[in-house]
Amino acid sequence: MESRKLGTRGLEVSALGYGCMGLSFPGAPEKRESVKLIRSAYEKGITFFDTAQRYGDNELLVGEALAPFGDKVKIATKFGFKAGALEFKIDSSPEIIRASAEASLKRLKTDCIDLFYQHRMDPDVPIEDVAGKVKDLIQEGKVIHFGLSEPDSIAIRKAHGVLPITAVQSEYSMFYREPEKEIIATLEELDIGFVAFSPLGKGFLTGEITADTKIRREGCQNYVSPV
Repeated sequence: MESRKLGTRGLEVSALGYGCMGLSFPGAPEKRESVKLIRSAYEKGITFFDTAQRYGDNELLVGEALAPFGDKVKIATKFGFKAGALEFKIDSSPEIIRASAEASLKRLKTDCIDLFYQHRMDPDVPIEDVAGKVKDLIQEGKVIHFGLSEPDSIAIRKAHGVLPITAVQSEYSMFYREPEKEIIATLEELDIGFVAFSPLGKGFLTGEITADTKIRREGCQNYVSPV
């Protein structure tokens, strides 16, 4: 497996990452099989694994599955939601960021978070304040790298001015080319890494989905796992 360097701050990961979201939603394998699957991905050379606070018990699953490999793997997780209600509410207030980090550290069974993404932009919290709080966590040794998930170019520049961003995550495939408009050029200018999720169009570019395929929907969302 080839490796890639994200940004210029020393984060090196496998060229292919494993998005673990779908292992905690309807239709996922049993826990034992999911653990086996994650460990099999590592054995095949994948060292970069993606999870999030928002993905139910996914951090617990990832933490258990990857515990034997220690610092041989890099785990990205995300903050930016206030948990506790039936619906997660976007919230990147400083106290929520810290609480999310502390909770993620426990669930992932690790001393520090390799890559900590803001999951979604919070219209009520300036991105500079978000970056400032993550900077505090980095100085405390609880986080190593800062990232943003699906930001616009303005937010990228503002956050980067406070705390250098290691990576930006966005959907990108032959189906979805939006990052080509501004995001990729901005990242190249600022030396920020780019992590594409759903590069196979959420399964539609694999050839496995046909006109006869039935897509199961649970509630109001159809969950798929980013690669």
